[in-house]
Amino acid sequence: MKKAVKIFAIAAMVLGAVACSSAKKMAELADNVIVSCDPAVLECVAGNIDPTVSVTYPANYFHPKAILEVTPVIVYDGGEAKMSPLMYQGEKVKDNYKVVPKAGGTVTEKLHFNFVDGMEQSHLELRGVAKYKGKSIKLPTKKVADGVNTTYALVKGEGQVPMKADGYEAILKQTAEGQILYKVNSADVRNSELKGQSIKNFQNALDEIKNNERKTLVGTEVVAYASPEGGEKLNRKLSDNRSKSADKAWTKVVKGKEVTDPDVRSIGQDWEGFQELVQNSDIRDKDLILRVLSMYSDPAVRESEIKNMSSIYTELKNDVLPELRRARFIANVEFKNYTADELVKMIDDDIDVLDEPALLHAATLVPDLNKKVKLYNKAISKFDSDAARFNLGVAYLNAGDLNNASKAFANVETKDAELNNALGVIALRKGDYATASDYFKKAGTDVAKANQGVIDILSGNYEKAVENLKDAPGCCHNTVLAYLLTNQYDKALKAAHCKDPKVTYLKAVIAARQGNMDEVKANLDIVAQQDKELFARAQKDVEFAEYFK
Repeated sequence: MKKAVKIFAIAAMVLGAVACSSAKKMAELADNVIVSCDPAVLECVAGNIDPTVSVTYPANYFHPKAILEVTPVIVYDGGEAKMSPLMYQGEKVKDNYKVVPKAGGTVTEKLHFNFVDGMEQSHLELRGVAKYKGKSIKLPTKKVADGVNTTYALVKGEGQVPMKADGYEAILKQTAEGQILYKVNSADVRNSELKGQSIKNFQNALDEIKNNERKTLVGTEVVAYASPEGGEKLNRKLSDNRSKSADKAWTKVVKGKEVTDPDVRSIGQDWEGFQELVQNSDIRDKDLILRVLSMYSDPAVRESEIKNMSSIYTELKNDVLPELRRARFIANVEFKNYTADELVKMIDDDIDVLDEPALLHAATLVPDLNKKVKLYNKAISKFDSDAARFNLGVAYLNAGDLNNASKAFANVETKDAELNNALGVIALRKGDYATASDYFKKAGTDVAKANQGVIDILSGNYEKAVENLKDAPGCCHNTVLAYLLTNQYDKALKAAHCKDPKVTYLKAVIAARQGNMDEVKANLDIVAQQDKELFARAQKDVEFAEYFK
């Protein structure tokens, strides 16, 4: 106990000497000054490093007539970044600096640095100079924090602009048809109808299907109808009888051909066919007829209303209704579309054969930008394809050509959510976050929300980023990052389902923060195999300071 009292007395004598001595003693006893930093590891947010540093001066340390100049400095490989000096004064100094009393105390300062490359491996230090009676005395440098965390910069910040669907199908559903017409109130099949051009065309089509290796017959149908007159009950029976007679006639029509037995159906009154024929006719009052059809759901009422328009009904009776007393012979076909290799070959050899979906799809198969542009321009000139105009903009965007992308999107006629999202991505890549956010808000799609999440991360709004990215379509990388930046590690790992070296990197960061070095090694080994540049980053990343030390 006596020994402890003696040590305390000696310390008190030493500190007491400071109060009556020069500022030189402030340098000699600088180790008694306690410095802390929040965060303990510097963090870069939105390109800024903004730590809070607290300095605690013990009692009787700060000379009452001294001025202390403290310069915060980040020292990194290749240079250093200095702030303007922070100025403090003792109690008896008549100036306007922050006062540190003789009794001691803590001063807290919010520091600011702009991040530059190389600061990942760095340290923050405080350089002090005590001034007293015209003399300047350099204090020992105080090291405050090591490294700068730049995990947020792992964001995939380009933004997403999906292409318009090209509509290309590997298998196309097609039909071949022929039909026979009946006399009014009759279900008898006339020989002249079986020898007519419609049936001949159908028979030729069956032969062509058999001989075309791209076509496969998958089913046949016989469908009978009655024209919408004479009462629903009567026409239902008439349609049924026509289906039976047409089914018998089918055997004659397909004799000698390899076809399946047909699915036979009776429709009854053919109001759909009636509407289609009227729509495509030259009848002067066809719009009036179509309005009647839309006003009444009861077939009897519709028929009665149309008959009341006597002049119109005469035209229908002569030109439309006879075409609805029919039976259709249908062959259902699957057409095997061009393969990827065939499409690529046809770009150079037979491009004029390609329809709009084929041109749009072919453009996705070639890596060369010039060929993509050629295909999209072909679809635009030949089919006035607005999808091609949009996808041309996406192609330029994916190639990093913002100027031509902007021009292409300016020509898109459909001003929809997808276009707003695309314009937002252009603004995002130009660093105009305010304009980009406006476009993403107008778009309102899941993809646009995910793109807004990119801005949130780059701006340091990590909680908002989670909201915008939690249901993001496509790659999960930014979603994982948002959860990581908000310390929601379980959710981050659950979202890390896509195979991507950056996602694996983020899993390694989570493992490092949780102190699981085996998982750090397992994930970084994968990164080293898949992305050498990313692994080189890991070796300088303060997140892995414990792993690589």
